[in-house]
Order: sequence, then structure tokens, then C-alpha cells
Amino acid sequence: MHRQRTVKETVECKGIGLHTGEVIHMRIHPAPEDHGIVFLRTDCRRPVRIPARLEYVTDTNLATTLGRDGATLSTVEHFLSACVGMGVDNALVEVDGPEVPIMDGSAAPFVYLLSSVGTRLQSKFKRFLVIQRPFRLDDGDKWACFLPARELKVTFSIRFPHPLIHEQSLEFSFSDRSYDREISKARTFGFLRDVERMKSQGFALGGSLDNAVVLDDFRVLNEEGLRYPDEFVRHKVLDALGDLSLLGIPLIGHFIAHKAGHTLNMRLLQAVMNQKGAWKVVEFPSREEAMRAPFRLPVAAPA
Repeated sequence: MHRQRTVKETVECKGIGLHTGEVIHMRIHPAPEDHGIVFLRTDCRRPVRIPARLEYVTDTNLATTLGRDGATLSTVEHFLSACVGMGVDNALVEVDGPEVPIMDGSAAPFVYLLSSVGTRLQSKFKRFLVIQRPFRLDDGDKWACFLPARELKVTFSIRFPHPLIHEQSLEFSFSDRSYDREISKARTFGFLRDVERMKSQGFALGGSLDNAVVLDDFRVLNEEGLRYPDEFVRHKVLDALGDLSLLGIPLIGHFIAHKAGHTLNMRLLQAVMNQKGAWKVVEFPSREEAMRAPFRLPVAAPA
């Protein structure tokens, strides 16, 4: 995990956009070192490149949306989360619509796509953004913070007045736990009353039981039930990993959040990046120096 990675060859998929309901094609290409994850809206009059970076976030209502030169791309967080889980640093991602396909509402289909072609180690070493001191933001009863840590760790807690959720929490350490097995399959979720309201307002037009966990006042409406007993909080961790990747380089630190969403995630990232001394960028000129680092590198699938 000390060297940059890209995909070995081009891979593609198609699926429904969660909010537009449109069929969207997506093609993931290998990219050179230091390229980063860059989306390319191919359906625009002139194709628009949108880097997956914090400065290109334009909206966080219901999903994380990126934009540039009048073109936007929403619901990027699940794909970006899969890239984190697979250790992919560089890729050019063509999309012919305003959303990344929702697929089954989790990151698992994207992990499958990336795994199907494999990843390729590149010669340049990764750089890491290391949190150096605590930083916290509060928003009513919601809050999110960063703490210094020896590894990438995410702790999330949620609270919903629903008999199947109540309070759930999860701590995920990227250095010794499997993203694919424990996080990637957790689906986005919503409540039936909210889904009906969003559709009446022109949102979630592609939403269905095929791409989200939907609950009424007492039960899960999906026939297959839940993939994990605490699938709801696991999906929050999945989303957070996708949002954190917008820093543009892998993170070493402990992200802790309670009832946070994309908006608070982005506010915290922006505030920390503007805070001198709260972080530093570390890079290694050799594998030996990387192995002697005072922190544990994230674990990803073998290249």
C-alpha cells in the first residue's frame, strides 16, 4: 500500500441514476501517477473533467455532488469509497449523465468491477495526509471530529427513532479489517414516507427496493432483509470513506462522527484543511522508509 495504484485495464458498467432515474453508462480507465480520480462528463457539449477533490464539491444535499464549468456529477461517494477500499489512487472515469449509477445502493458492485480487472502498482509512492491535532465541529446534536492516530480509522454512531435502528455504532480500522467483507455491501437506506416525499419533489426517481433499504414505521420492506444487523451504520462508514477521499490523498487519522452526513463531513474537511498545523503531508522516497513509518498503512486487496 505504499505505492500508487490504478486499474489494469478499462472496465465499464451501466445502471440507473438514483435521483434522475436515467440509465447511465460509466467507464473506468487506467490513469498515470499523480492523476487522482477524475470524472469526465462525456454527455456535455464539450466533455468536462471534474477531479474528485474537495474544492470541486458543489452540493451535499442527499448525496455528494461535484461540479466544474457548469457540469455537475452527483452520488459520487459510493464509487469513491470503493476506490479507497481497493487502494485505487488514479483513474479516469467517464460518465454520460449527471449521476454515478446507484447500482444496488452499496459500493460492492464497484468493488467487483475493480476486482474483475485488478489493480496495477505504479512506480511513484503514495503521499499521506496525517492529522496532527484534534479538530471538532458541532451542528446541534450532530458532530464530527478528527483525532491523531497511527492508522486510518472511522468511528460512526447514528440514532433514529425506529424499532430496527435505535442507536448503532461501529469502529472500523482500515489497517486490519476487510473493507470488502465488512463495509462495501452496506446499502443506502431511507424511510418510506421520506421516499414518497422526495419523489413528489423530483428526487429519488430511480429509487427502488433494488437499490436501497426501505423501512416503513416497523419493518424493512425489502424481501431479502438486511445484509448486516447494523447495515445502517455500516453504510454511514461507507459514505464517510468516500467523502474523506476528496482530500485527494490517503488519510492517516481517526474520523469520529455522530449523526453526521455529507454536509457535516464536507464542513469538517474544509475547516481542517484551512487550519494550519492540524495536518501535514508525508511521503516516502523508498519502500524501506515507508515500512519504518510511525503509522500503519491502510490494507487493500492485493494488486
